[in-house]
Amino acid sequence: MSTPIGYDTGRLALMLNELRLPTIARLWPEFVQRSDKEGWQATRLLGALLEHELAERAKRRIERHRVESHLDPTKTLASFDFGLVPMVSKAHVAALASGDGWLEKGATVLIFGPPGGGKSHLGCAIGHALIDAGYRVLFTRTSELVQKLQAARQNLQLPSALSKLDRFDLIILDDLSYARKDQAETSVLFELIAERYERRSLLITANQPFSGWDNVFPDPGMTVAAIDRLVHHSTIFEMNVESYRRREASDKQTRRRRQSSSDNHEEGATTMAQ
Repeated sequence: MSTPIGYDTGRLALMLNELRLPTIARLWPEFVQRSDKEGWQATRLLGALLEHELAERAKRRIERHRVESHLDPTKTLASFDFGLVPMVSKAHVAALASGDGWLEKGATVLIFGPPGGGKSHLGCAIGHALIDAGYRVLFTRTSELVQKLQAARQNLQLPSALSKLDRFDLIILDDLSYARKDQAETSVLFELIAERYERRSLLITANQPFSGWDNVFPDPGMTVAAIDRLVHHSTIFEMNVESYRRREASDKQTRRRRQSSSDNHEEGATTMAQ
């Protein structure tokens, strides 16, 4: 590829590096050559280079946000089987997955159901879609976050820790029911809920309905206050379906029985033929 006349390529490379424009630095010789050949106007050349730079920058940003989210990469909307959870509206989930204004309002999504029913998968799937839409998401086990916040409070750094979580448009608190008040002082969980109320969104999965949340918070009054804040602007999904894991195990067992029956039948037919 020939070098366009009139450019100090070394100087140009230094300036693009200083301006942190790696995509333009990589593409400009090819685009300038094409521009000279096809007679582009300067604005078209500049616009094409900037569009590629912005697209690559957005791609890198999404990749960073996906890594920091700690979302399971396999649990997406594409891999979620809505046919197994007929009580969950695919259209409603799609609206949530696009942002649909609820994140700006600091609204909450609550997903209830027995273990293995797909709660975490649905939460992760919404999280992945929101990252694609440009939002920042954090997925965490509720008990793990409680431990971190409790440690921050012991070090007199809880306000700072809560403030750092503000950078996430959505925090997914998985398995809230497993955060027990006899394991850690979960009042920090209430402080997180109160801090984000009507400002930043939460998505919570729980095995138990609200009636079982007295096991999570230190006292009944705090339980009522937490639930009151969460349901004020909320979408609630109740996924009362058979466990995916139990159903999968049952299907495997059925397939083994059928295979065994088929093998026995073939063996019997071979013996008779002999």
